[in-house]
Amino acid sequence: MKPSLSLRVSQHLALTPQLQQSIRLLQLSTLELAQEVEQMLDENPFLELASDDETHEPPEPVRQAESAPISEAAGTDVAGDEGQNEPDTPDIAAPSDWEGDGSENLAEDGGDWAADAPAGSASAARDDGGEADAADLAHGHESLTAHLHRQALALRLSELDRAALRFLIESLNDDGYLDEQLEALAAGLAGTDDLEQVEELVHRFTVALRLLQNLDPAGVGARDLAECLTLQLHALNRDEEGDPEVIEAALAICRQPLDLLAKRDVRRLAQACGSSENVTRAAMALIARLEPRPGRRFADVERNVIVPDVIVRKTGRGAQQAFSVSLNPDVMPRLRVHDIYASALRRGSKGDGHQALQARLQEAHWFIKNIQQRFDTILRVAGAIVERQKNFFVHGELAMRPLVLREIADELGLHESTISRVTTAKYMATPQGTFELKYFFGSGLGTETGGSASSTAVRALIKQFVAAEDSHKPLSDSQLAEMLKEQGIECARRTVAKYREALKIAPTNLRKAL
Repeated sequence: MKPSLSLRVSQHLALTPQLQQSIRLLQLSTLELAQEVEQMLDENPFLELASDDETHEPPEPVRQAESAPISEAAGTDVAGDEGQNEPDTPDIAAPSDWEGDGSENLAEDGGDWAADAPAGSASAARDDGGEADAADLAHGHESLTAHLHRQALALRLSELDRAALRFLIESLNDDGYLDEQLEALAAGLAGTDDLEQVEELVHRFTVALRLLQNLDPAGVGARDLAECLTLQLHALNRDEEGDPEVIEAALAICRQPLDLLAKRDVRRLAQACGSSENVTRAAMALIARLEPRPGRRFADVERNVIVPDVIVRKTGRGAQQAFSVSLNPDVMPRLRVHDIYASALRRGSKGDGHQALQARLQEAHWFIKNIQQRFDTILRVAGAIVERQKNFFVHGELAMRPLVLREIADELGLHESTISRVTTAKYMATPQGTFELKYFFGSGLGTETGGSASSTAVRALIKQFVAAEDSHKPLSDSQLAEMLKEQGIECARRTVAKYREALKIAPTNLRKAL
């Protein structure tokens, strides 16, 4: 057999570094994107933040989306003519001008990149609205550790006892519990095998723990839930709040296995505690009002703040009611290419380091383009979602319709994986609240009319039924399934149980009033 040469023409998708970066930026959350931008600013000298005093206009696609109703915003190709639906890369395509060393007209284009940064900042938005956001309020929030240290300063203690108390305060978790045993803390602090020194530290910690457990909030410094509840009941007893008989019964209940309390086994608890069933019920109701996590009100609110990527606003009234979709300018990084560096590179001689600097300049241009394309894609997907779920924004959860990723992908000419990346860890602020984009997708359940009902709407119905039930005769999963059937929705009991657990609704026996 003789060797021969042959030509074959084929098409395939080439994942260039620029395309990989675009895909990676698309799936990042807002916090992760901010970290990526900060890292790129540190590494690339040609990239800089636009100054706050610059008044650049936001890009044309963003201006259109902010003013147009959803019927127009959803059908508009926000990304423009560049980088959309190329044959080889239907989702996120690489622009065709990547060839060459890129030295032509790069300095002149620097102004265009600066214009892509949207006007407005977080401070400006707060000035316009006249209200501080949740992150600002969190900065002034006192932590549990600081609250306890401030109280410890008022105690007259020796230096050793003060140090032991301070060590225990620093060892608490976010809920106010002391996770480790005193012996383990003492051994770790001593760092030696000297048993006498360890015993001395355990004694110091024991004294300090009693002091800690008498500080505010009640229940702080407990080693487990039973001790936490007991400390709060003792605080009620000292303050003479409540019926002493009920408090004593509650203390006796806390000494029993907590499984009996969780199962609400009134009869066995009454027998074990030697009290009547009525007093036991009152004691269980008192325990239910206690705080199982003393450090809850000192939690760091800033860590739980959700910053929306997209904002939906209601426009018009009555029959003319519509919803406009716009990007949140506070989460869009205001980036530009450094004009001075780009001009110096263009005018400089092509020495040994010229190609390396040119690559960094191209990287800066590509990074800005990919970020802009990321937000354009998010805006297109959000507009399509709002268009299809318009009834939700008007009537709430009960009006949610079934929606799958394939529907949005087909409408926008994108791949399902792209829609999945866009809807993960991206949030939308709406008149109904702030939701993750994935919230608007859900499977459908069959109805008697041959249609389908969204699983989100079914969960909302279950929540509504449970909220309106008689607390003395709570509804079982079978009864909930029958009530859904009366609404024309075919839903099995196992499906009802799955939705109920997803909603964190307790089973029937735990919802029954005492």
